[in-house]
Amino acid sequence: MADAVPMVEIRRGRFAESVHRGHAVICDASGAIRAAWGDPEAVILPRSSCKMLQALPLVESGAAAGLGTEQLALACASHQGADMHVTRVAHWLSEIGLGERDLRCGAQVPDDRIERGRLRETLEAPCQLHNNCSGKHAGFLTLNRHLGGDSEYVEPDHPVQRAVRAAFEEMTGADSPGFGIDGCAAPNFATTMRGLAWAMARMADPAGLGEARGAAAERLVAAMIAHPLLVAGEGRACSELMAAAGGSVAVKTGAEGVFVAIWPEKGLGLALKIEDGTTRASECAVAALLTRLGAVKAGDPRVLRRMTPPIANRRGMVVGEIAPAPGLWEDGAAL
Repeated sequence: MADAVPMVEIRRGRFAESVHRGHAVICDASGAIRAAWGDPEAVILPRSSCKMLQALPLVESGAAAGLGTEQLALACASHQGADMHVTRVAHWLSEIGLGERDLRCGAQVPDDRIERGRLRETLEAPCQLHNNCSGKHAGFLTLNRHLGGDSEYVEPDHPVQRAVRAAFEEMTGADSPGFGIDGCAAPNFATTMRGLAWAMARMADPAGLGEARGAAAERLVAAMIAHPLLVAGEGRACSELMAAAGGSVAVKTGAEGVFVAIWPEKGLGLALKIEDGTTRASECAVAALLTRLGAVKAGDPRVLRRMTPPIANRRGMVVGEIAPAPGLWEDGAAL
């Protein structure tokens, strides 16, 4: 078992002041590891990075037959509760005869500044539609209606979650060793770094998945790439890095320092995990690896904002930067 390796440094002057360690794996659809840092067999909770896997049963079951690309993107989203997200999820629920009360994700103060300000000005409380996972839960409810399950669709033994676990384990290539309960109350199944990267590679190149699952994978990835702002939102790393990739790569974050990427043109999947769970490090690391893969350009401002953001003091002077560690970056050498 390999240890986590330095992936991101916080530099102040000529000193590396802090170091974030982690793991990363790049796989192809055969399961072969193309590149790795740290321990490919490290077991992690993928958190929201695996929402496209959780959405596979929705699509392959036929429950998503009437859904459009915006709804499928929202099923994979960790959105910031902006009006564009809230209104679309509300409309989706109304179309299947349900509403906010049927969600089981919990209310959340939106990260979107405009919507948060509107709630404050109108003295309106945030609701479950503002939850960053409300699109995923709308997908669960749509699948649940198709399966005929009871209302508590987030319970681990519910037909919805049994279908999710089966798809997750089949895509990662191994039985999950267990689960934790996510922030939105749904089970989040554990897997290895290699398993998560392999699942992303199979989403990128679904030829070996069979007709129904292959078509489902293609629809979900295409929807994410078509609607990067629905997957996250204005100013968010997922949306900006997908835009910087010019519509070629799907990128998705998860809590506690997780990121994945799906590159259909190359048939590759990427998974990374920062051990201490920091977002500043995971965003830097994923931007660096996407650059080394050639999916994005190092000089793109949207990439630089994540890969080498400056550190300013209270006078506005730039006194340092966040940057990929030498062993991860390797002077930008192509992968």
